Amino acid sequence: MKRMLVMILYMLVAVQVYGNDTLKVFYRIRLDREIDKAAQRQMVEGLKKAAECEADYILLDLDTYGGAVDAADSIRSAILRCETPVLAYVNMQAASAGALISIACDSIYMKTGSSIGAATVVDQTGNVMPDKYQSFMRGMMRSTAQATGRDPMIAESMVDTANVLSLTPQEAMKVGYCEGIYESELEVAQAVAGCNELVIKNMEDDLTWVDRLIDLLLNPLLQSIFMMMIIGGIFVEIRTPGIGLPLVTAIVGALLYFAPGYVGNLVEHWEILLFVIGLILIGIEIFVLPGFGVCGISGILCVVIALAFSMVDNIELYRWDGSLNLRPLIKPVGIVVFSATAAIFGSVWLVRKLYATRSFDNIALRQEMKAEEGFVGVVSGMELLIGEEVTVFTDMRPSGKVQTSDGKIYEATLKFGGFASKGDRLRVLSAEQGRLYCDC
Repeated sequence: MKRMLVMILYMLVAVQVYGNDTLKVFYRIRLDREIDKAAQRQMVEGLKKAAECEADYILLDLDTYGGAVDAADSIRSAILRCETPVLAYVNMQAASAGALISIACDSIYMKTGSSIGAATVVDQTGNVMPDKYQSFMRGMMRSTAQATGRDPMIAESMVDTANVLSLTPQEAMKVGYCEGIYESELEVAQAVAGCNELVIKNMEDDLTWVDRLIDLLLNPLLQSIFMMMIIGGIFVEIRTPGIGLPLVTAIVGALLYFAPGYVGNLVEHWEILLFVIGLILIGIEIFVLPGFGVCGISGILCVVIALAFSMVDNIELYRWDGSLNLRPLIKPVGIVVFSATAAIFGSVWLVRKLYATRSFDNIALRQEMKAEEGFVGVVSGMELLIGEEVTVFTDMRPSGKVQTSDGKIYEATLKFGGFASKGDRLRVLSAEQGRLYCDC
């Protein structure tokens, strides 16, 4: 009897283990936001996490009106390179960049009442961009459709500015752009697995507070502000004496700009190193070398390249077929140039406004070294004072300051050493390198 119970228990354990081995694992990534750099990082990280947990399928729960083309291109390329089958579930909207992402997936499923298409390129105000932008988008849509075995002309029609195409679920099924209509991602997973025995893992459960903070700091608006803090802070620091708030602002801006991308694996070591080298070259040009030449231009180029490349995942620079793609750099370079220009003009305006207020004393050094307070510089014509009597302005041990009969103050030294008190009378013996040499 005991042996029989052991055998039954063994069989139950074996069945349970076998059942777990046959379970299909779906890794769900919810993309219900504007397609930007943060969404790009979210998708790339989601694909990595899906690979780590050895998911059988990646279920992209999609509901977006689109966003930045460069970020969408990066997501598209990552999906095309992904070895795990990616299923797009259009949970209401897959417009513009969302349509491009959907077409890159191995299969597309849609919810009743949803739509896919309307991929015409527009600016931030909704105005249609010139035809060269539309041509690029049409080519990318055709190429993506061809890579996933769909009709490329249907994809191109979604970019048509005259009669842009959007498809309902039923229309999408007729033209091969939808494999099924389901009301939830669970129904999609059950249909793909062919059974109800499956596991759906949500990416949201794997996110930490660090991931959420990185997504926040990768917001394009905040990235532009951080960039202006870097450039504006450096510019003001160079234009004002001493070390103060502008340098601190630049350092904080650099940390906030580079740190999220570095932690999120979007910024490489060489990009940060190139940025530092650029700053060093600019510093050498300003403080060491006269004029403006090779070091200054090289430094500016290094800074621009570093800031631009740090805004783009390096994987984006290669298409899914391995060919080089420099188009993703166009927008980041434009943002860097615009931010630099805005930072410089803004810094000039801010300094002029603050200089007349007491607040400027908390930002930079403003103290003037006035002659009547004993501050002197190298002046010409000091040889004319040889033989004249001067009054000791400060105690000399043996160096200090003396004052001439006309009230001018000069640096002076007792030529033969010794001590002279304030008010004593001395005679100038010689003048060398901006200093008078005196004796009693």
